[in-house]
Amino acid sequence: MELLRLVIRNIFRHKLRALLTILGVAIAMLAFGILRTLIDAWYVGVEASAANRLVTRNKISLIYSLPIAYKNKILQVNGVTGIGYGTWYGGIYKDKKNFFAQFAISGTDYLDLSPEFVLTPEERAAFDRERNAAVCGRKTAERFGWKLGDIIPLQGTIYPGQIDLVLRGIYRGARKNVDETAFFFRFDYLNEIAKKVLPARTDRPGWYLVQIRDPDRAAEISQEIDALFENSLAETLTETEKAFQMGFVAMTGAMVAAIKVISVVVIGIILLVLANTMAMTARERSSEYAVLKTLGFRPWFLFLLVSGESVAIAMLGGILGAVLTIPGGKVFQGQLESFLPVFEVSGATLVTILAVSLLVGMAAALPPVIRVTRTGIAEGLRYIG
Repeated sequence: MELLRLVIRNIFRHKLRALLTILGVAIAMLAFGILRTLIDAWYVGVEASAANRLVTRNKISLIYSLPIAYKNKILQVNGVTGIGYGTWYGGIYKDKKNFFAQFAISGTDYLDLSPEFVLTPEERAAFDRERNAAVCGRKTAERFGWKLGDIIPLQGTIYPGQIDLVLRGIYRGARKNVDETAFFFRFDYLNEIAKKVLPARTDRPGWYLVQIRDPDRAAEISQEIDALFENSLAETLTETEKAFQMGFVAMTGAMVAAIKVISVVVIGIILLVLANTMAMTARERSSEYAVLKTLGFRPWFLFLLVSGESVAIAMLGGILGAVLTIPGGKVFQGQLESFLPVFEVSGATLVTILAVSLLVGMAAALPPVIRVTRTGIAEGLRYIG
């Protein structure tokens, strides 16, 4: 108890220095938390992938489409229990800055393969009944103020002309890591338009979403599907949904690596700042530590006294940084929602901030602790700070 009291008193002997150091640690931990959340957001599609879903696309590239006739052939593969298809639309809603993901899908069969998108039975029935019906995520509806029954005009980029869709459903994610910004409408409606304006893209979806019975047979089933279309004009590449999502992450691998490096640099900088603060503190109290040695206090007591102060400062800064990370994440979420649909500070990130703060505090205490324990009593008493 006396040791704890001494540590607390030592922290605030130089109030301005202590407060500035704590604030510096807090800002560094806030930056670290936001960067870690940014990395998590990059991998959210990978984490949300289902083990029992495969994606079949053109072997050359995702930008090349596949014949719609592939659907029935894939469905006949042993172990396949469901299939749907979709394609990227890439339309513009009023202005180019209003970006959100838009997909033309085969219908409710595609949604049945994605139970993470929660719709009411009435919304599903309306989507299945009306050819120009659309459903969107809760966040996109809130962003533009849409409500059920609204007409959503989209100006095509890949497909020329404008399409007018009726919003018949607003889905919610079954889990926190589900993308609630996507926009879906029916492929058959787009196909009708393509026959008039872009015949080459008629009856050609961009990919197939394949549900399998046994996730352990994913590799085997993938090979069987690709073997069906080997040496055809549109060969396929089938992979797990997780691998498919990882392909998009790999495209920005350098950026993700840079963010990871920056997060480590932030920790290194605050470690140097805290280590410098503790070195100054230990140097100023050299005579005090010498007196404690004279009175018979052992080195372990001095070790706990110095390291306790360092860890306490780091933890106070870390706790403040963790608290600030929560509203900070909400600010960034509003700015990045179009590109990173799920940007939420996780409990694991907050725990990591506290753990890193503890390690920084312990590491910053090592140099002054070594100096204090090795300095002789006479040398310490001669110091004039």
